[in-house]
Formats: sequence, C-alpha cells, structure tokens
Amino acid sequence: MAAAVLGGAGVGVGAGSGVASAAPADARLRGRPRGHDALQADVDAIRATGATGVLAEVCDARSRIAARAGTADLATGEPVPWGAYYRVGSDTKPFTAAVTLQLAGEGRLALDDTVERWLPGLVDGNGNDGRRITLTNLLRQTSGLNDYVAVGGGADDFTPEGYLKGRFRVSSPRQQVKAATSRPPLWLPDANDPAGEGRWGYSNTNYVLLGLVIERVTGHPWAQEIHERVIAPLGLRHTFVPGTSAYVPQPTATAYTQFPGSPRLTDTSLVTGGGADGGIISTTHDHAVFLRALLGGRLLRPAQLAAMKRTVAAGDWIPADGVRYGMGIAWRPGGRDGAGIWFHGGTHLGIVSECGVTADGGRAATTAMFTLRMGERGDAQAKAALRLVDRALAR
Repeated sequence: MAAAVLGGAGVGVGAGSGVASAAPADARLRGRPRGHDALQADVDAIRATGATGVLAEVCDARSRIAARAGTADLATGEPVPWGAYYRVGSDTKPFTAAVTLQLAGEGRLALDDTVERWLPGLVDGNGNDGRRITLTNLLRQTSGLNDYVAVGGGADDFTPEGYLKGRFRVSSPRQQVKAATSRPPLWLPDANDPAGEGRWGYSNTNYVLLGLVIERVTGHPWAQEIHERVIAPLGLRHTFVPGTSAYVPQPTATAYTQFPGSPRLTDTSLVTGGGADGGIISTTHDHAVFLRALLGGRLLRPAQLAAMKRTVAAGDWIPADGVRYGMGIAWRPGGRDGAGIWFHGGTHLGIVSECGVTADGGRAATTAMFTLRMGERGDAQAKAALRLVDRALAR
C-alpha cells in the first residue's frame, strides 16, 4: 500500500527510457550504468499495469540511475518529464516525524507528553481523550483516533463530480481534528502505559495533531520548521510545502484517477493538498536524498533515530506482508541479506508514491506513478512498485 492521504480507459503509449542523471532535468550521464536495464524493466512492468506515467530513481553514495515510462498527458503523448514534481502524499509523514523527534532530542518536548499537554481541550468529546494519548501514540499510529479523511466526506465525494466540486476546498487542521473526534475512538491507549500501546490503526489525524504540536512548541508554522530543519539543510531545492495552493509546478505530468464505477480516467491534477499528514511536493531525487539522510543519521541523534525504528505490528497494511510501523516510517521484510526495507508510501488524487531505503541509509529507491486506480488494477500497480523497490535494494 501507499499509505493514503485519501481514503475501460484508453491509456496512451508514451516513450520509455532510462537515464543516469546528475540533475533533475538536463545534466545526464551517457551510456547504460549498472542496474539501468533492471530498473527500466521494473518501471515498464509498472507501466504495463495501466499506469499512464512512471518515474523511478535509485541512488547511493556512488551512483544515481533513473528510468521512466509512459506519457505525461494522454492528449499529447509527450513522455513523462525528468525531474517531474508530484504530491508525495503520506510520504510527508517521515518529514513531520523527523521534526518532532528533533524537538525531542533538543529537550523541547518529550515523546511521552500527552496531546492534552500541548493542545488542551482539542481532543475531547465522544469518548476521545487527549489525556490518554501521547506523542508516541501519534507518531506510531497507536492512538485509536479516527482518520478524518475516512469520516469527513460522503460517498459522493470520491467521484468525478465530487472531485470537481471540492478540488479547491480547504479545511484547517483544527477542523480536521473536529471531524475525527465527532465519532468515538477505535480505542483509548492503556491508561497505565499509553506510550506502550500495541494496537495499531492508520490515521492521518495523528499527523495533523503532530503538526499542531510542532507549531505550539516552536511558535512557527509547521511548514517553516520543515523547511528550516529538513529541506534547507539537505539542499532539497525541488521540495516544498505548497500550503493551500491547488497547483503543482512544471515540469510535472497529468495526475489521473479512475474513480470507482467510472470507465474513464479523470484528470485530477488540480487539487488542494494536505498539511503535516500529506502536504509536501517533491521529486523522486529529492525524496531519495531525504530518505538516505534520515536513515543515515544526518537528521536525528542516535537516540531519536533508534526511537523512530522501534516498531509495532501493522497487520492491515496492504499489499505488503509482515509490515511493522515505527515513528513515521515502516519496515517490511526484503532487501539485501534479509535486513528489511524501511519505507512509507503516499497516495494523493492521481498520484501514488512508493519508496524504500536500507537500514543504514546507504541506498534508496523512489517511484512516482501518475495514476490512481482502485481494485485489481490498483493492486497490480502497487505490487509492481513494491517489486521495483525490493529488487533495487537487493542489488
């Protein structure tokens, strides 16, 4: 699964080619570097499931290879541009987790602080209780809070008509929390040891709350802290927080969604993004740089990185088996020598992001798929993307 921000079509055939690149758009190395053909084959396999356009990158300290397949737009047939921007969806969560853990390392907050400590009265009512939920529960998705995405919209929202009606609609973090707490929680963490709670349930609400905590602790907007603590230090020149803007900059590719019951793909490129739970726009290269820095210890002190990697079972994570969730990042079996793969994943309207990184941050693989489908074709696309990451990190 690409962890979601959102809870017969004619597919155009575009150019497919791989390249080792030294910059997102223009400066490219010549020839076919080691691993190129395998990566291209895996990108082509994703394309074959029905994805309109695919970009992928694999990089380590010595090399960087990229591949693409499909088209940037079904009307023009132009290839997916190198260095295309896209909404990474829930791949934003590791960024938010990293900033939270940095603040813990600085002593400005404690991971066993309750939500009530920092956001008094916000998580309350209908059986919800911010006094029973710690920052650890938010980070590890063990809070029991409902996902505002799942409870906030009606069945008619996830349709072509619903998309057009709501694509510029903006809701504030506090409105999102209010929607989530309008229903009883799935559970309340153990009163005697809330941070040790082992029940797991994915909820975007957890990371909305973390964004609010970051703002309360620092006195700065969440986006500012992400920029100053992660984006700028790592030189991620193609990563940013767009706020409430519905636009993705060029170069990009059209983001297509096949809504349930609709025979056609809908252009869903124009849509407002999320916040601390899923609001970042990036590129496959910048995303890989971030993942390598995070697992390589460049962003977190050893104690906080170790805390991030302490996991609980995430039994309903689909389609991968054996997934365990840490603090904003998950682990699954695979990779070289059975060491496993650290990853997250993200879904936005028309975009699926899949990624992985080795435990030491030495090697990362990132993909952007510019098509979101439900059902069997969506499952096939997701499985093909997981195979790409597995193979890239096993070499």
